[in-house]
Amino acid sequence: MAAPMEIRLWNDKREREMYDSFADLYAILKTMEKLEKAYVRDLVGSAEYEAECLKLIAQFRTLTASLAGAVPSVDRFAEAYRIDCPAALHRLVTAGVPATVEHRLQSASASGSAASAAVVAECTQHFITAMDTLKLNMVAVDQVHPLLSDLSSSLSRLGGNLLPPDFEGKVKVKEWIARLAKMRAADELTEQQTRQLLFDLESSYNAFMAVLSTT
Repeated sequence: MAAPMEIRLWNDKREREMYDSFADLYAILKTMEKLEKAYVRDLVGSAEYEAECLKLIAQFRTLTASLAGAVPSVDRFAEAYRIDCPAALHRLVTAGVPATVEHRLQSASASGSAASAAVVAECTQHFITAMDTLKLNMVAVDQVHPLLSDLSSSLSRLGGNLLPPDFEGKVKVKEWIARLAKMRAADELTEQQTRQLLFDLESSYNAFMAVLSTT
């Protein structure tokens, strides 16, 4: 009896890594869907939910940045692989922040606070876009400067009720904008500069999310 033929999904190492990434994305979507349902059913506490949700959001953003060419739409990816995960898609693609943070911001907005859920989501997206751009080695001044300008503008729109005037994210982003303004559009950040900017953005993003958690 002939041995069964081995069927391979990939032809080379690059394709294998792509399919591994597909599997990771599938797992993140399924895990987030279960986490959202557990939170709704009060099976997990708010603090534990928020910590796990933030971790999954960070993993999702990093992974989708590396899959930008292969997965242009996460919604279509879920449809193609028959993943029933509406809650996960809302949390990861639409909201970008945990439900606990989203609800606090909605309450603040309804009470007339300057904190707007829409602006917070905008800031979150600008942070992530800037970090993902650097991770993809898009480091020319005319690629990075507009992203930091958009981020700075959004942070300024939040007002002092949510972010203090000396919030480290505002300060660091403005410093980088001033530094880039002295360079030519075609200049590129060095490896050391890119690493430092990415570190500053990540630490500022973490500080931003920490402020939201106490709002």
